[in-house]
Parts: sequence; C-alpha cells; structure tokens
Amino acid sequence: MSAVPSPALPQQTAAEQVRSVLARALSLSLTLDGRTYDLLGAHTIGARGRITLHPPADTPLTDHLAASPAGGVEARVDLTDIAPTALRDRVRARVALTGRLAPATPGDPGSLRLDLTRVTLRTGTGTTEVAPGAYTLASPDPLALEEAALLTHLADAHPDLVSDLVFLAGSRLPHGVVRALPLAMDRHAVTLRCEYGEGHCDLRLLFPAEARDAAAAGDMVRRLLTAPRCAHHHDHH
Repeated sequence: MSAVPSPALPQQTAAEQVRSVLARALSLSLTLDGRTYDLLGAHTIGARGRITLHPPADTPLTDHLAASPAGGVEARVDLTDIAPTALRDRVRARVALTGRLAPATPGDPGSLRLDLTRVTLRTGTGTTEVAPGAYTLASPDPLALEEAALLTHLADAHPDLVSDLVFLAGSRLPHGVVRALPLAMDRHAVTLRCEYGEGHCDLRLLFPAEARDAAAAGDMVRRLLTAPRCAHHHDHH
C-alpha cells in the first residue's frame, strides 16, 4: 500500500524531489554501453544540479572510459532513495538521469560531467518525467541533508511523540496499527509509515508553517502536537 499525495496539500515538486535525492545520495550506479558500475563517494553536485563524476583510477570503469570517444558517451545514472529508519519497504524513490558523459575539463578524464537529456522520478505514486530545465532551476528541500538525522532521532529518542502524531489522524486511520515509524520529512510535513499485520499506509501531517532548518522542523513537530485538533491537515492512504 503506498501514499498518493493530495494535491490540496503543499508538497515538493518532482524536480525538488529529484534534487533532494541527489543532495543526500552517497552512492550511485553508472551504466555505459550496457555495463553498470557502482560508485561510492565518487560524485559531486554543483550549481544548478550539475553532476560531476570522479571515477576511481585503475578500475575497469577507467579502462572503459579511456576507450570511449573523445566527445563523450551516452550514459545513465541511477540513484535509490532509502528511508533511514528500519521500516517496511524502505525504498522511497528511484531517480534515473540520462545524458552524455564527457570530460568536465577538456583533456582531463579524471572528472566527467553529465549533460542531461532526461530525468525520471519513480515513487510509490508512479513515474514522473522531469524536464531537464525544471531540474536545473529547482533546489533541494532545505531539510534534505538533515532529514536522516531528524527521522532517526524522532524514531529512537521520541517514540512517544511518534505515537502521539499517529493519534492526530483519529478515526481517519484504519484500526490495527502494530507499529509506526517516521518515513520522510520535508519543509512542509512529516510522514509516518503505519504498519499493520499485512501491509501499511502512510500518514502525512502538514506543519503549521514551513520549516527552513532542523531547529524549525523540531519546533513544527511540537506545534503539531499542541495545536488544536481541528487545525491539523493530513493525508493518509
């Protein structure tokens, strides 16, 4: 069972989601000519989302690149966004970026830029094509880099708060929840995964105001729990 975000509630655009996934990604897969290479800590994201790869020396990948045309080669970069908490079905999104891979600096094969031609985002709600222009103009969510720490802290140090947050759904949440854990957090909301004996549903609780940093996000969670019940906006599936 997966979430289908309500268009009536503020949420990240698909381009922002992609930029957020890239901002926190530590690894990616690179596919060239049907061969796939897993790279860990070998990429940087620059201004306007420019992706630069720094392939390790003396590996099959560098040999492959050395044999490629001087003008570059078609390539695909794949990233998987995984929830930092130990819940069911931890894959939150998959991003595929297709383009031409060429030296970032002419004559220097140590750094390669990916000139995008296609960006695809896959989540539990379906697949979205993101225009490369929209991707370059978007920014990561301001909580993207701190999200993992925020969610694991909420799950490990404040399980009572998680239970209280689930209670906010009231009768709108089906009975029989056996466990609830934080799934995601952005500037607009916190999302909890409510697990049942079989299956799960996701509960998205909209913050009273946008959270621009980690301190504000913590404050927004507390305000959710102290605000009048009628003031809460949420979406569950």
